[in-house]
Amino acid sequence: MRLADVFQLIVGDGVPVQFRGFDGSLAGPADAGVRVEIRSPRALSYLATAPGDVGLARAYIMGDLEVDGDLYTAMTGLIGQELNLSWPARWQAFRRLGGLRLLRRPPRPEQEVRLRGRRHSKARDAAAIAHHYDVSNRFYEWLLGPSMAYTCALFGDAREPNQQPGPAAETTLEQAQFAKHDLVARKLGLRAGQRLLDVGCGWGGMVMHAARHYGVRALGVTLSRKQAEWAQKEIAESGLSELAEVRHLDYRDVPETGFDAVSSIGLTEHIGKAQLPGYFRFLHDKLVPGGRLLNHCITRPNNLEPVARKRHFINRYIFPDGELEGVGHLISVMHDVGLEVRHEENLREHYARTLTGWSSNLDAHWEDSVAEVGLGQARTWRLYLVGSRIGFERNQIQLHQVLCARPDADGRSHAPLRPTWEPPDTDPPA
Repeated sequence: MRLADVFQLIVGDGVPVQFRGFDGSLAGPADAGVRVEIRSPRALSYLATAPGDVGLARAYIMGDLEVDGDLYTAMTGLIGQELNLSWPARWQAFRRLGGLRLLRRPPRPEQEVRLRGRRHSKARDAAAIAHHYDVSNRFYEWLLGPSMAYTCALFGDAREPNQQPGPAAETTLEQAQFAKHDLVARKLGLRAGQRLLDVGCGWGGMVMHAARHYGVRALGVTLSRKQAEWAQKEIAESGLSELAEVRHLDYRDVPETGFDAVSSIGLTEHIGKAQLPGYFRFLHDKLVPGGRLLNHCITRPNNLEPVARKRHFINRYIFPDGELEGVGHLISVMHDVGLEVRHEENLREHYARTLTGWSSNLDAHWEDSVAEVGLGQARTWRLYLVGSRIGFERNQIQLHQVLCARPDADGRSHAPLRPTWEPPDTDPPA
């Protein structure tokens, strides 16, 4: 059995991908539009010592596997295949290609991280955030585009002002991020003179949107020092310093209270299931009676799966200590701390499109990105963006927005009888 045949045995049958070994062997459909090249024996060692997505990821990041053709096409064929062969089947393959030599652990990519300290302590949370977000602001500018919004955008359904009835025009990523921020603002009922707290604010997109378009005094906090530095510079250059502020700060250390609204856009994934009651209680207590909370986060499609897959690619390389819960669990915790859910919606298809846009941006700036962050990091991101897109498309992960109110002492929510978030009054960017 030649190399390509063994590799196909490891990844399974029926994959619409051709495999090419460094020994010149070929396996798989001859008319496949994508080819996976096994460039060295180390590729199989990665699979032998870390079966599943971590082994494949390590081999790809280190360059021992290469994809000739579209990575999305290759991964849609590979994801979901049975990569974890039984030990007898693996031994049969290994014996034909070197036996125990393949079971020697090759070096792990430097992008793989294992954190120290108590899980979800302030110090460890800061290290987890720094691993992912303190990569390079220049890299993120290329990846995200001018909005610098690193959360799910809103496509299609958000009509632009004065648009005539009929099919929505094709929405650019920048317009979709504007629409997302504006939807959050309208759900929160923002108006001039109010105060907004945005926890996990990233590069300050929501903070600046609320200040610029709604006259709101907005405070954002982030554990990423590079995000805070970028945001404060942008706020000053945009002339928004009197209304907007971003601090390098753990949300648990925000001293102010009495906010009219709180937005949490992409932070809950980093909190941890055990910490959720304290998290939502903290946000509840930051609100004035009648104030609103908008929680926007990635979730699991049910409450049956584990909240974290610690040995998988996403936890080893992208979001260490990240935990995803089902939206039902999140809503239950919100209710238990005294918040009242007023509206909920799933935007998972929008996130698949957002990730498609980010992947296109990365491809368009590939050479610059490699020069900025290194080939291994760039390959890690390419793998992550494509894999996440497929996860949202296949309903393996979801994106939910949950709008809550803090009732006053008489139980009044101060929310409208029906949703009032209509098409925006402000023009999106060109």
